[in-house]
Amino acid sequence: MTIKDLKPTLVWEIFDQLTKVPRPSQHEAKVIEFLVNFAEKHNIKYKKDAAGNIAMFRPAAPGCENAPRIILQGHMDMVCVANDGVNHDFFNDPIETVIDGEWVRANGTTLGADNGIGVAAGLAAMIDDSIVAGPIQALFTVDEEVAMTGANNLGEGMIDGDILLNLDSEEDGEICMGCAGGVGTHAVFAFTPSPVPDGYKFINILFKDFQGGHSGTDIHLERACANKLVMRFVDSIMKKRDVKVANIDFGDKHNAIAVKAEILIGVKADDVDATLAELDDFYAVIRNEYKHTEKDMKVIGTVVDAPASVIDDCTAHRVVAAVYAAPHGVYHMSKEIDGLVETSTNLASVKIKGNEVHVETLQRSSVESRKDEMAQIVEAHFALAGAQVSHSDPYPGWAPNMDSPILNIAADTYQRLFGSRPVTSALHAGLETGLFLINYPNLDMISFGPTLRGVHSPKEKMHIPAVEKFWKLLVAIIETVAKK
Repeated sequence: MTIKDLKPTLVWEIFDQLTKVPRPSQHEAKVIEFLVNFAEKHNIKYKKDAAGNIAMFRPAAPGCENAPRIILQGHMDMVCVANDGVNHDFFNDPIETVIDGEWVRANGTTLGADNGIGVAAGLAAMIDDSIVAGPIQALFTVDEEVAMTGANNLGEGMIDGDILLNLDSEEDGEICMGCAGGVGTHAVFAFTPSPVPDGYKFINILFKDFQGGHSGTDIHLERACANKLVMRFVDSIMKKRDVKVANIDFGDKHNAIAVKAEILIGVKADDVDATLAELDDFYAVIRNEYKHTEKDMKVIGTVVDAPASVIDDCTAHRVVAAVYAAPHGVYHMSKEIDGLVETSTNLASVKIKGNEVHVETLQRSSVESRKDEMAQIVEAHFALAGAQVSHSDPYPGWAPNMDSPILNIAADTYQRLFGSRPVTSALHAGLETGLFLINYPNLDMISFGPTLRGVHSPKEKMHIPAVEKFWKLLVAIIETVAKK
């Protein structure tokens, strides 16, 4: 059995097609071409703006011309992360899907269900003639996962609706009515390459196979940050002996909790055995600390050839201390919505680029002032360590509206279909909805989707029964709105 054999057939067939189209964030040319070809094949009117966003338009069924206009919205890009040792070219290779019991996952990579399943459902709704609908628009945006470039630069006249259904949530039985805003903070340490001193041997230290996850929806689960753990170890041995740092390669995407961190250090030849023994001891310590959340993590130390140069000692000590001590995790919980993270920061990646060490972080909050404060805290931390600090363009949150008509319709529809009332919630993750409200302040919006787990990591998987419920709910909401 393949995913094309699953129900609902149309949705899974389109999702299968999407898994074969490379679509890394900020490299969406191939999926844009796929969407344009889809619209032309099915004689769907469409628009493309300068940012690369695609909008499609389905006319109303007879008798439904005056129904409220619905916009189905998702993003076409995906987070691209592979397990260590998996040789996958995200710019050219298709995602290899696997049916694993009641779940669909990928073979060693992210699946792209975030937000491929939302795009697939939106496209299915555009061509399923059995749906009795009013006017439907589908909007597929670019670069949601990195900078929300598409939503930030939506072309004039791309959408013209009354209701927006964002199809980018990840929990069956929940309807989202709000989300956090975010801003990235980027620190750069310039260093001077120094020659490798005589009598030093080098150890490549690799921390891998951490759970990682989404820096919004998983940040409260207290999973280990591989980046901080590596620097915790290096900081500890720097207090005992002279240590050179030659290379740093931590984490990956700014919105993903790091699953892997690798550093190349040099110690005097007589200290190699002691350093490796201390690494083993440290591994035992963190295995105990994270025995409930990081059952698969591995720590490996390997003696390797000396590099051509090392980071100058002053900068190396500042980088190690700054990354080790950097803020990471939950800072405030919401006092308005029980269990919701209000404010957090993610220490996402640390990379050497030329003669600079680049540190990427992401701050989120559902309170704008606290989002700004969290970014200022991170900026102050790295500035004190001597880094040059800058911020990405912030994106706003989406304030909950408990009086939303479409929220009530969706909740009533869910109860009618499935016999229970859905949870209404807000997400700590960022959605594009807040940006749409800037130019379309009267949009009535909700977000929902099927159950996903492990998004932004190679553990990403999608619950098969939840996809069928998601599709039934989407169709029923569309038809209920048409009747009104």
